[in-house]
Amino acid sequence: MKFSHRTNWNTEESELARAHRERLKAGLPIADITASNPTRCGFDYDSDLLAALNDARAFDYDPQPLGLLAAREAVCAYYRDHGVTVSPDQVVLTTSTSEAYSYLFRLLCDPGSEILAAQPGYPLFDYLATLDDVQLKAAPFVYDHGWQIDPEGFRRAITSATGAIVMVHPNNPTGHFTKPWEARELADLCHEFGLALIVDEVFLDYAFDSAFQPATFAAGLEDVSVFVVSGLSKIAGLPQMKAAWIVATGPDWKPAMDRLEVIGDTFLSMNAPVQWALPTWLAGRKRIQDQIRSRVNGNLAALDAQLASLKSVRRLEVEGGWYAILRIAALQPDVQIVLELLNRGVWVQPGHFFGMPESGWLVLSLLTPIDEFKEGVRLLADYLAAKIEGTDPTSIST
Repeated sequence: MKFSHRTNWNTEESELARAHRERLKAGLPIADITASNPTRCGFDYDSDLLAALNDARAFDYDPQPLGLLAAREAVCAYYRDHGVTVSPDQVVLTTSTSEAYSYLFRLLCDPGSEILAAQPGYPLFDYLATLDDVQLKAAPFVYDHGWQIDPEGFRRAITSATGAIVMVHPNNPTGHFTKPWEARELADLCHEFGLALIVDEVFLDYAFDSAFQPATFAAGLEDVSVFVVSGLSKIAGLPQMKAAWIVATGPDWKPAMDRLEVIGDTFLSMNAPVQWALPTWLAGRKRIQDQIRSRVNGNLAALDAQLASLKSVRRLEVEGGWYAILRIAALQPDVQIVLELLNRGVWVQPGHFFGMPESGWLVLSLLTPIDEFKEGVRLLADYLAAKIEGTDPTSIST
């Protein structure tokens, strides 16, 4: 049997995955500071949350390619809370942001086209692009007292095959919110080269500074086609409910929606119970968001306290999201660092998972339950103190 070249991946278990599995199997303790699933991080969800699925209207099969009107109106209400007016006609529902990306890659790209994506960034894009016969091309983020795009680096990465630019706002894992000057640079590039801008806003509501109200790209950019992607996974802490959307803006949003409607009609992937429940879940999102914001801010403070005595470790600036990045001495490949940390009972991610260099970067989740997180960063700080600075780890443990 022949398999498609799209699925010609190396599916063998990695050294890291095997070591993690074997430690779990042995029953040895692991402080997991890679956690990204809020439903397994000890948050207090409403006891009647699932009651919203018990809507009698869901018994009627009413296939709507863009999604049920009531659900799309709930998405519009979410953006009204962000000060932006969106019409239901600009919204198409999908089962996940991954499916939303697939819709957009099919809308905007022919086989062999390129998608420009800022790196460091989320590794899932590589797989999604491959499955849709699109080439992913990296465009640079740079770090200088905070993350920012490199406009000339973006320009150099654009070719005649480029169909769109993808940004995550705030970025995962850097936590960088796209600033107004960066949005203008991106708009100029899109306008000059005839590109669309895809903006993933799943972490939009999770700014670390409570006084900072980041703007949504659903407000649009002048003379540029913008497609905003978001969903319940992060907004309501409900990744298992599989509900997301695309909002189309810009001068060509109507013909774009005509084509997206055909794509949606081809798959009809959204199920009725979740669509009818979506207004309730979106309306109640602030309860879980408050818990998540409290958790990540508390964990960030705990991390900074543990790292305060380490001269050779720097926690990079972060503005939003659920992650923190550590810059460490590049003494050996990060995979080896992560394996050594795992042997000491703490599980972190190497930066190269997200497109960073092979050495000198670690990525931590701030979503982990507080006590587990504190133990994990204590073990991490002890290890780095001994490994990099040669100090007595007991002198900085708390």
